Amino acid sequence: TVKTDLRDEYPFGLCAVPLKEVVRVHASSGTTGKPITGPYTAEDLDQWSQCMARNFVAAGVGSEDIVQNAYGYGLFTGGLGAHYGIERLGATVVPMGGGQTEKQVGLITDLKPRGIMMTPSYMLNILEAYYRLGIDPRGSSLEIAVFGAEPWTEAMRKEIEDAFNLNAVDIYGLSEVMGPGVANECVETKDGPTIWEDHFYPEIINPETGEVVEDGESGELVFTTLTKEALPLIRYRTRDLTRLLPGTARSMRRMEKITGRTDDMIILRGVNVFPTQVEEQVMATAGLGPYFQIELFKANRMDRMRVHVEIDVQFQGAAKDQTARILAKRIKDFIGVSAEVNVGDPGAVARSQGKAVRVVDNRDEE
Repeated sequence: TVKTDLRDEYPFGLCAVPLKEVVRVHASSGTTGKPITGPYTAEDLDQWSQCMARNFVAAGVGSEDIVQNAYGYGLFTGGLGAHYGIERLGATVVPMGGGQTEKQVGLITDLKPRGIMMTPSYMLNILEAYYRLGIDPRGSSLEIAVFGAEPWTEAMRKEIEDAFNLNAVDIYGLSEVMGPGVANECVETKDGPTIWEDHFYPEIINPETGEVVEDGESGELVFTTLTKEALPLIRYRTRDLTRLLPGTARSMRRMEKITGRTDDMIILRGVNVFPTQVEEQVMATAGLGPYFQIELFKANRMDRMRVHVEIDVQFQGAAKDQTARILAKRIKDFIGVSAEVNVGDPGAVARSQGKAVRVVDNRDEE
């Protein structure tokens, strides 16, 4: 099953129960066409809440804790999925939702949540607000952060963990299958999300041939739902690239942290490039902030790449030209492509309050 199957049957063509049994509908953003609707029965929601409660236990959250939920509420599955999981666990939820960054900092300061949940790119906005307000982030009450909805690197994990003195774990899900309730990293090991295999049967396939590969080999993640009522899916192609690994902190299998997607891969003069690869080099370059945007364009009929970054607010005296040369060399050495680098002042790169949008493709324009 592929995403276009769901889009072609919008809104309820693949619903497997009478509509009178559907008690809630979520939907994807629909940024590439019609949205994909996700109908849920009462039993679906109950199972989802159980899986989300498991996620928080794996992350190290207990029933006595307060968790600030900074995922957006509404059609996006993240906000309500996290909300009901926190409540199912018996913990206290702060339903802040996304945005209002300085208010987020104020609530952390006043309510002292032990856990927080949002996209990792938005946590960088939170960190920037701490510095802007003159507050030491290491003095906050936060000990656990659950990040998902976009690929993120080990370099970003280290940046956030060091800044806040907390543990950051990866959560995985997708609107079509069960929102953020499919898998979660265990805080004991932080070695890739554990898949809840009693609800989801995972396979890894070769994205070119569709053939199943062995556990441990990289490829595209495919899921078959085992317990969903309203929208059961058979061998759904997620487009996410990863591999299956043995369980460590839990008995169920793990998936390696998502390294990219088959549909956000950039092919630049024959070289496959993923935004996460560029992110790793940005994070490894001294003096740069963690924000970046990739611009693809043509010059003399050749595909070219420009990376927009900015000087970190704590290193405003850094030499922009020298820093640009260092990053360009790292991209060439580690990724194998030449790129122009544009280094701006702090705040020059657009911020994200949800999923990071990092690639601007202008290659159709000369």
